[in-house]
Order: sequence, then C-alpha cells, then structure tokens
Amino acid sequence: MRGLSLLAVWASCAWLALGAPVFAQGDLKTIRVGFCAKTISSAASPFAIATKFGWFAKAGMKVDLVPLAGSTDCVKFVATKDLDFSLPSIEPLAIIRAQGVKMKNYYTAYQSNIYGIAVPAESPIKDIADLRGKKIGVTSMASGGVIVVRALLAEQGMDPNRDASIIVVGEAAQAAALARSRQADALALYDTQFALVENAGVKLRFLPAPSITHFPSNGFVALEETLNARKAVAVALAQNYAKGEIFAIVNPEAAVRILYEIYPFTKPTGKSEADAIREDVITLNARMKNWLLEPAGVTKWGENSLANYSAYIDWLIKNGVLKDKPSVTDLVTNDLIDEINNFDQAEIERHAKSYTPG
Repeated sequence: MRGLSLLAVWASCAWLALGAPVFAQGDLKTIRVGFCAKTISSAASPFAIATKFGWFAKAGMKVDLVPLAGSTDCVKFVATKDLDFSLPSIEPLAIIRAQGVKMKNYYTAYQSNIYGIAVPAESPIKDIADLRGKKIGVTSMASGGVIVVRALLAEQGMDPNRDASIIVVGEAAQAAALARSRQADALALYDTQFALVENAGVKLRFLPAPSITHFPSNGFVALEETLNARKAVAVALAQNYAKGEIFAIVNPEAAVRILYEIYPFTKPTGKSEADAIREDVITLNARMKNWLLEPAGVTKWGENSLANYSAYIDWLIKNGVLKDKPSVTDLVTNDLIDEINNFDQAEIERHAKSYTPG
C-alpha cells in the first residue's frame, strides 16, 4: 500500500511538473478571446481546464474570455482589433471576408453543426415549413443562428424577411420562459442553449433539418496579420484548448467542477451542488458531441475539412445568405494544425481518468 501511495504521489508531482508554469504570474501576457455568448457556460470548460493545470501559463499567457452577444460580434471585434482572437461560427466570417477583411479560421473547434430549430414538445409545429407566420426566437441578432435560420426558411421556399418573424429571446431561462408562454413559437438556438432551456424545464422537440447536420460551426479566428506575427500565441491558444477538450470528454464531471473553480460565477445558485453539476454535465455533453473528430471525417484536433466548409458555403449561397462564393482557403487554413497537435493526447487522457478534484 505504501508503495502504491508513493507511486501516486510521484505521478502527481510528475504531472504538475509537466504542466507547471515556467513564467512568473506577472510576466504572463493577457490574451483576450471572444466567447460568442453572453453567458459563460460549461461549454467554456476547455479554457478553465487549461487555466487550472497551468497549460496557458506555461506558454506565457493568461486567457481572458470576453462574452459577446454572438458570432457576428465575435468576428467584428477581431476585425477592429479590439480582440486578438475569438471563437465564432463561419457564416459571419464569410460575410466580412467579402468586405475585404483578411481573417481566417485556423482551428475548427466544433466540427459538427451546433445550430437548429426546436419547439416545445407539445407544439403542433412538425417541420420548418410550418413556421410560416410564426415567431422564431434567437439568442440575439448577432448570433450566427440568425443567419442559419434565414437560410433554413429560404430552403423551404419562404422569404425570411416577410414569411416569419425572428425575435430575440435571450439565453437559457429567459428563452425558456418565452417559449413556455408561447411568446416565441420556436427557438433557433444552438446546442448548449437548447440544453439550458431544457434544464429550465421546457422539453423541446427538434424540427428536421438534415441539410445542415454535417456542416462545421465555430473555430478560432484571427486576422491573417496576427497569425503571421503571433504564430506561437495562436498555436498555444488552440493547442491548450484542444487539451481541455480532450480532458472534458474523458471526465466531464471534473471539467464542470474545474469550471466552477476558475469561473466561480458559472456555478448556479438556488440548487444543490449535485443538481448543478448534473445539469451542467448535460449542457457540456450537448457541446462535446460537436467536438468529436470522426463525424466530420477529420483526424486531428482543430483540422478544417475543406470539403465540409465548401459544402456549407454552397448551401449558404443557394439559400441567399451569401451572394458570392469565397474561396474556402480564404476562410480557413490548416497551416498550424500539425503544430497545434504536437502534444501527447494519451497523457491528457490518463490524467483526466485519474483526476479527482481536491
């Protein structure tokens, strides 16, 4: 028993040595990253994990998450250089690229589509065609979901400007309340927000939208000049986020506990810790399925599938969201992917399996 205890202590110390900061706290460079939702939820656990274990600090950085109303704002704030990086979906990037802004997604974080349309389970609405004349709620008008729902309506032969109303319902409990009171007939949100609405007591039913299932969603974006001048920072940000993704997939409950530790304001009040963790694991699971590589046909963390992006751009053009087709290589780049994946994934997995919150 004593030998096992010493072995456990040695392993713990070895792990800490591998992940320990090599920069003094005062020497860390703050990197401001746009988080494309007003509320930081368990979806932010990879950032919390990378902070907890000193992975960001080891790279000389401190990541400051900046909550924003949606992906459109995340793209705009990078374009104006108010932020170094952000994590938006691709639609507003394609739109702003057409305006001459040289910005690229260099790491696809959400390999599968996170958007969709859902209705309360008892709603008579059965499919998207039934939304004619209805009110469709989005988190904000800056959400990438606005772009997606407009394209979904157009795909059904509707004019998004006249045949349905897109309204702001906010996030989580607020969106749930408006759906419950029928002030919104449907919700056009995204994976974690749907989970939060259900956690708030509104059972949802998703409307079929098979055309968008395999399209990619959010990823790290930066101006091309930033990727050239601050390549090491871009790589470290994405690499340590990837480690956080892997840890969270292996041990989601620990990921939520770490989230509460690093971002205490994310811990729900008015409920037991067990209930809070259970609900946040549900929310995290909703996001994790879109982190997975296999459904997108990629093999490396953050890899941008040119085929999947090209298909998505074609669909957006077909349904009137984009007027001109941009080159996919103007929107995404895999130039940093090999460096980003230069770490021991098995070591992260072993650590996640053995980790017990203190």
